[in-house]
Amino acid sequence: MTKLSVLDLAPITLGSTAAQAMQNTVELAQHAEKLGFHRYWLAEHHNMPGIASAATAVLIGHVAGATKTIRVGAGGIMLPNHSPLVIAEQFGTLASLYPNRIDLGLGRAPGTDQVTSYALRRNSSSDAQSFPQDVVELLGYFGEPTTEQRVRAYPGSGLNVPVWILGSSLFGAQLAAMLGMPYAFASHFAPGDLDDAIALYRHRFEPSQYLDKPYVMAGFNVFAADTDDEARLLFTSVQQAFVNLRTGNAGQLPPPIQDYEENLDPRFVPSIKAALACSAVGNKQTIRRQIDAFVERTGVDELMITAQIFDHKARLHSFELLAEAMGLQPEG
Repeated sequence: MTKLSVLDLAPITLGSTAAQAMQNTVELAQHAEKLGFHRYWLAEHHNMPGIASAATAVLIGHVAGATKTIRVGAGGIMLPNHSPLVIAEQFGTLASLYPNRIDLGLGRAPGTDQVTSYALRRNSSSDAQSFPQDVVELLGYFGEPTTEQRVRAYPGSGLNVPVWILGSSLFGAQLAAMLGMPYAFASHFAPGDLDDAIALYRHRFEPSQYLDKPYVMAGFNVFAADTDDEARLLFTSVQQAFVNLRTGNAGQLPPPIQDYEENLDPRFVPSIKAALACSAVGNKQTIRRQIDAFVERTGVDELMITAQIFDHKARLHSFELLAEAMGLQPEG
């Protein structure tokens, strides 16, 4: 059975606050744990008024402390924004506090614009081109220490925190295959290269100390409700958010709008449909059919489910319907 996990962007809804978004994150994580979801990941974004997970490691610790069994991690940490040693220390700390529950997904994009990226590191030479070297350096901090190693992560050294490579292009697929690491594709918002990336990763995969065979996770949007019409209405919030982002008006997550797509400027329809192609929208039966079709086509080992739903209760209900549709076994 394909594993199901949760990707939470900690959305700040229109008129709400980051504090409320974080409270909603904790409630959703506890809900997901009870429903039987495998992991709960948070993503690093900066200078985004609608996302509350900028200090990703801090929020991961808060979520892990409020849950008991579900794996908690980053999907992902944008490594060009940080030194590998700092991330090793942060996640070494998390892994020491919550043993065998912490994951670290690594991305090579900054998760923001160039000006904000520079503000984060104060070094214009720190960019995505050094990502492979930074990943190898980070893995070294988590490995068993050697006598030649002059710099070590305390905590972190010898903890072997599980590390994933994230991507939305062929670059990440090649790197994950070469290093023999699990690979997660951001198909929930950039699905264009999904099939080629998976094929490349599986073809070139080299077994390693981390993994003996390829393991693929794919991001996937699910908007579930009691009726198809209600689910399509919920879906309009993320559609609006994408249009706002593409037009330079990124903001807090807007409420749903009736007949939004029908009244949308035709110029935006193709790009929004392409970006959100990996989505299941509907009642339990509808989303089950759509998810089964996606899994059959891609053969992914795990789905990382995200749902940018404006109403928190509707979001909780969407994950509950998803769990029921896919036959997840509730905790206990």
